[in-house]
Order: sequence, then C-alpha cells, then structure tokens
Amino acid sequence: MKLIVHGQQAYGKSVLEAILDKAVDEVVAVYCAPDKEGRPLDPLKEFALERGLPVHQPESYKNPEVWEQLAGHDADLCVMAYVLLFVPEEALNVPKYGSIQYHPSLLPWHKGPSSINWPIIMGKTKTGLSIFWPDNGLDTGPILLQKEVAIGPNDTLGSIYFDSLFPLGVDAMLESIELVRDGTAPKRVQDPNAGSYEGWCRKEDVRIDWSKPGDEVYNLIRGANPQPGAWTTFDGNEVRIYDSRKADGSGEPGTVLSIDAGGMLVAAGDGAIRVMKLRADAGKLAAAEYASAAGLAVGSKLGA
Repeated sequence: MKLIVHGQQAYGKSVLEAILDKAVDEVVAVYCAPDKEGRPLDPLKEFALERGLPVHQPESYKNPEVWEQLAGHDADLCVMAYVLLFVPEEALNVPKYGSIQYHPSLLPWHKGPSSINWPIIMGKTKTGLSIFWPDNGLDTGPILLQKEVAIGPNDTLGSIYFDSLFPLGVDAMLESIELVRDGTAPKRVQDPNAGSYEGWCRKEDVRIDWSKPGDEVYNLIRGANPQPGAWTTFDGNEVRIYDSRKADGSGEPGTVLSIDAGGMLVAAGDGAIRVMKLRADAGKLAAAEYASAAGLAVGSKLGA
C-alpha cells in the first residue's frame, strides 16, 4: 500500500523506521508537528529527511488546502503515530482506507492525553494499547487491535512506556497495517457510555498529600515519574520525588523518619515511602545527598 506516516518524536520515528525496514509498503509522505523556535528538530522529521521522504508540517488540519494536499499523495492509508493536533474526519478519510491511530490505553478506558499516567495513579494492575480508527471524537473511534500490558507494583510511567507500550506499539502498528492490507482489519465500535476520559496530568494534579494512605501516595509518585513529577515542599521550596518504594513505618504524615544511604523514609497516612531520588534547585540528587545539602534531618516535615 501507499502510506502516509503522521506523527512526531521518537515513537513516530520508530514507526516510520519499522515500516521502511519491512519494505512491504511505500511511504509517500510524512506529516509531523510544526517546528518550534529554539527547539531541536523533531526526530521523525530529521529521519524522514535523511531518507529522502517529503515532509509536511501544517499548523492546522482544518484547512481545505491541507485536505487537497493529502489527496495529492493518492495514499491507501494514513498511519498516525503520536499525534496531538486535532485531525478532522475530512482529513482522516482522504486515504482510500482512512486512518489508523495509536493510543496507549485499553480503550474505551483512559481516553485523553495522559492515558499512561492515570491508570498507574489509580492503582490499576493492567493497561495496554489500542490501534483504532479515529473520528471527530477524542479517542472514540472503532477499535482495530489491542494489546494488554501488566502494571507491576514498582512500575512507573517511564518503565511502562519505554519497556512495554513503546515497543509493543511499534509492532502493533505493523500488525494493523498488515490487517488493513489483507482486508481483515476489524472496526469494533466503542460503547460511548463505557470507559473513562481524563485530561492532562499536570503539576497541580500531582502535589503529594502525605496524609493519604501509603498506597495512594506511592501510586501518585510512580504514575508521575518522570513527567510531570510528583512534588512536595521543604522549607518553602519545591521538591520533586522520583525513584521511591513503599515501606514500613509510622509517624505524623510528611515527617522524615530516617535518612541513610538507601534513601529517606517519609511517613504517609499509613505506612511510609522510601524516597531514593528527587529533584530540587540543585538538580536530580540521591535523597541522602539532598538532605545533607538542604539541612533536612530526621524529624523534618515535608509538605508543611
């Protein structure tokens, strides 16, 4: 088939690279996000240019001129690999077989832009990815293919994405393209009353409330690691918590119970959290190193 690859960043690049390596279908054009002044070139754009592929970067896909441009490629399918701009059906339906899109959750659950963060924050033990046929809704189109991924007790946003959802997503895209090519790609309609939608996981969503149960605090920290980074305060300064573990301990929530080379033990509403790495003004530090530099000692209180 003739393919348009639409995406950005490392995932978009990896999908394009995998399609080219397989050498079954022809990539006739690449679409990616507009350049940002002062920012490095998008990896997808850079790779596409290296391979001599035409690259397009519309500011909006609501423009009829962009629809005409898309039609000019005479593509069979558009493969959407990490697309943040809204693409209306007038553009989605230009290729012969339409468009397929990657979403890192088990739709209809966790529609929205931070679909990896929220299942971890909510304490779920399973997530996954969906390849679906996008429409004018937000992650509401019919499902083509899904893959489940277990969330381990110490998984983070970073480990779930880079170790599972990223590589599985690339393979799932290739599998989906093959199903479309063979004429066997399903279109399983989503129940509009099922599942959930969550917005961006932002800084204001991940401030640590040490009075919450230890499980909730720990899930928040790992679901925001590395972005946007769960945070607390000490002596009026923000501190972002990254590597951590659940631990035994008791005390007034937010109180530092112990500090050693293995980390800093902080009391939660029940149990405790062992903080191993964090980020403050001096950058990312081991917890013990931060404590020494900041004058934090046993009995100090975080989040006060």
